[in-house]
Amino acid sequence: MTTEKQLHVVLGAGPLGQAAAAALLARGHRVKVVTRGGAGDLPAGAEAARADAYDSRQVEAASAGAAAVYQCAQPHYHEWVEQFPPLQRSIVEGVARSGAKLIVAENLYMYGAVEGPIHEGLPYAAHTRKGRVRARMAEELLAAHRAGTVRAAAARASDFYGPGVRDSALGDFIFGRLLAGKAAQGWGNVDAPHSFTYIGDFGEALAVLGERDEALGQAWHVPSAPAISTRAVVERFAALAGVAPRITGVGRLLMSLVGLFNPGARETVEMLYEFEGPFLLDASRFAAAFGDIHTPLDTGLARTLAWYRGAAPAPAPAH
Repeated sequence: MTTEKQLHVVLGAGPLGQAAAAALLARGHRVKVVTRGGAGDLPAGAEAARADAYDSRQVEAASAGAAAVYQCAQPHYHEWVEQFPPLQRSIVEGVARSGAKLIVAENLYMYGAVEGPIHEGLPYAAHTRKGRVRARMAEELLAAHRAGTVRAAAARASDFYGPGVRDSALGDFIFGRLLAGKAAQGWGNVDAPHSFTYIGDFGEALAVLGERDEALGQAWHVPSAPAISTRAVVERFAALAGVAPRITGVGRLLMSLVGLFNPGARETVEMLYEFEGPFLLDASRFAAAFGDIHTPLDTGLARTLAWYRGAAPAPAPAH
C-alpha cells in the first residue's frame, strides 16, 4: 500500500465526493476536490479547485500531478441520459492525458433485474433507459483501460445513505420525514430485503481502489451491511431517534403522478423494480481482496441521525 503523501483529486463535492475526500485525507494524502464553482463544504484539510468536467482540457489541468482521480460527479438525475455519457468521456480523456489513475463511482443499474445476489460476474442486462446508459459507460471505461488509454477501476454500490445524503431512497423521504413527526415514505415494497450502502463505506472503497494497482481494470462491489427491509430500517432509526416508526409505501402510480411535476420522481419510476422484490448486493470479492470494510447498520444510522440533528433544515419533501 502506498504510504507517501500524494495528490489525489476528487471530482464532485456531493456526499460521495466528501466521503472519498475524507477517506483519502485519513490516509495522509493531499486531497483536492474539484467542482465547477470551486467551493463547497469540504472536509478539513481538503483543497478546493475549479474546473468544468465537461471540458477535458480543464480535467487534465485539474488532474496534473495526481496519483489518482475519483469520479464522483454526475448531472441531475433527469439529465442522466443526455449529459452523463459526455461528462464521463471528457473525464476519461482528461485523466488519460494527465497520466493519473481513474477510479469511477458507479451503481448497479447495468445489471437490470436480477434474481439472487448481484455480483460482478453477471452480464449487463439493463432494461431501463438509465440502466442502458450506465452499462454503456461501464463498458467504455473498462474498454479504455484494456486499450491502454487510461488506468481505471470502478466501485459499484447499492442505494446509499448517511451524513449528507438527502436525495436517496434512504434520505429525506425516510429520515427527514420521521424527524419531522411524519410517516416515512418508502419506495415499492417496504418489506422486501434491500442492500443499502453507507456513504462512508463507498468513499472508503474508492480510496482503497485508488491505492491498489491490482484493482485496476476491474469493477468492485462495495461491502455493505446485510440486506434489510425499508420497514426494518425505519424501525431501527425511529428507536434511535425516539420517534414513531411510521411508514407508507410509494408505488409506481403515486410516483408517476408526482413525476408530472417533479422530474426526479419521473425518472425514478423505471428504477422501482429494485424495490419491488429482494435486491441483494454481493461484495464478497472486494472483502476477500481488500477486507470487509462495511459499517454496521446501527452505527451508520446513528451517524446519520447525528448529522440530521446538526444539519440545516431541508426543504419539505414534495409528497
